[in-house]
Amino acid sequence: MNVAPAYPGFPEYAGYSDGPTTAATATVTAANGLADDEKLSPKRPRPTVLTRLRAVFEPSTNRLSMKIYGSEKAVLKERLRQRALGAWIIHPCSKFRFYWDLCMLLLLVANLIILPVGISFFNDDFDTRWITFNCLSDTIFLVDIIVNFRTGILQTDNSEQVILEPKLIARNYLRSWFFLDLVSSLPLDYLFLMFNQDVGEGIQILHAGRALRILRLAKLLSLVRLLRLSRLVRYVNQWEEVYFLNMASVFMRIFNLICMMLLIGHWSGCLQFLVPSLQGFPANSWVAINELQDTDWAEQYSWSLFKAMSHMLCIGYGRFPPQSLTDMWLTMLSMISGATCYALFLGHATNLIQSLDSSRRQYREKVKQVEEYMSYRRLPLDMRKRITEYFEHRYQGKFFDEKWILEEMSDKLREDVRNYTCRRLVTNLPLLQDADTNLLTELTDCLEFEMFQPGDTVMREGTAATKMYFVHEGVVEVLVAGGQEVVATLSDGSYFGETCLWASGARRPVSVRADTYCNLFSLSATAFTRVMDRYPKFKDHVTSVLVDRANRMANLGQRVVPGDTKL
Repeated sequence: MNVAPAYPGFPEYAGYSDGPTTAATATVTAANGLADDEKLSPKRPRPTVLTRLRAVFEPSTNRLSMKIYGSEKAVLKERLRQRALGAWIIHPCSKFRFYWDLCMLLLLVANLIILPVGISFFNDDFDTRWITFNCLSDTIFLVDIIVNFRTGILQTDNSEQVILEPKLIARNYLRSWFFLDLVSSLPLDYLFLMFNQDVGEGIQILHAGRALRILRLAKLLSLVRLLRLSRLVRYVNQWEEVYFLNMASVFMRIFNLICMMLLIGHWSGCLQFLVPSLQGFPANSWVAINELQDTDWAEQYSWSLFKAMSHMLCIGYGRFPPQSLTDMWLTMLSMISGATCYALFLGHATNLIQSLDSSRRQYREKVKQVEEYMSYRRLPLDMRKRITEYFEHRYQGKFFDEKWILEEMSDKLREDVRNYTCRRLVTNLPLLQDADTNLLTELTDCLEFEMFQPGDTVMREGTAATKMYFVHEGVVEVLVAGGQEVVATLSDGSYFGETCLWASGARRPVSVRADTYCNLFSLSATAFTRVMDRYPKFKDHVTSVLVDRANRMANLGQRVVPGDTKL
């Protein structure tokens, strides 16, 4: 019996199915399996070259696709949707787009560094390597425009829907980044040379200096491709969000900020030399004063970078202060850019430092509010000290809202956290050692955390018994005779105050005092009774155990209301 695959054309998803498999279908398939083994080939058909090539442009199972769609089955449905369109479109979650963007990132970084150096220091030397680099870069950028026309667009308002229609993709790209990408990809300097090929040789010699200066100005237009830095920043931000963890993302932002400052310094250094070069190195320019006109490009770049960094860091003017109006304006531009970078660096660094330890910052804000409250109420110094120590021990220098955190978790995660923290405490009660797992889980959800300082009275003799306590950490003392005699000492894992479970509202027979800092969990009698009412069989067992417990505790002077066995 031949069974059609759920997703034809996708052998790697042979186990997926859009609908449930009925028992009858499974039985028939199993019964006919032996008979069909000889008819069916055990080998899967190998995918063709066209199928493999098409899969490169379809969404693959990676971090980006899993973040957008959530499961492999959803990714598969997206691949089916892309194939159903029938047009050759590159999905933004495909392997091809990932590696293409990675190559474009490396090429953009190379252009950001090499282009300013080439235009400023190698403008008169068009050798083969420089021409090859420019032609290769311009060609790849033009190809990138074609790739962008065929790449799906991830909608910002609906991240689970990708635009794959060619007309909508082209319309969106033409309205956004097409013009900037086109201008930044055109080889304007070589076009200028082509239009000047027919000029007479004599005229070229007479006007060689002017032509070279005009050529430099034309080549400045090629710097427009540096505006593609915005695409680089957007893609880097996406990588930080998808491919890096939270802490790694913080350090990546710091790294990006430092790289941006170094890049601006690099551009400023090239500009410091380019402007005097366009002017023909006048005698009062800093290049002529330092006699750098005919030196090696590495020395020229080093002095230019030193001058730019001196301005940006506001530590000097280089070897000499500005001697011309042009140098003065360049110096002011460097100082302004340096001051701006410095302000941005301080702002970003401050935000990053605060984000690295936001819980500690919230704790300090909370302590500040407590201090203001104590001053407003004019509390005595000893009470202020106790309140301050309470918050220090309660939060350990970092503030968090445990109740809100647990509410934001899924039911399974919240159950696991509660069981890990409190299940051991609850099972220490003899009457709950054989209890159902679901009952214990409900009881742990009813526990409330409380903290006491040394000397605090946890419960007082003679008061109404409304809840019992489990000792998570710390040591408590059990006192009788009005708190004068210590009859027992309880530590981690112990419990007390269980009188309320069989006589809610009865008077406490003993007092309990904290001997050290104590972290306790309390269980109210109302919550215990509410949970027990859902398990009537176990409730009868608990009733008998509590009555026996009441008789044994009578030796400490505890009393139970006669005939009261209600939970």
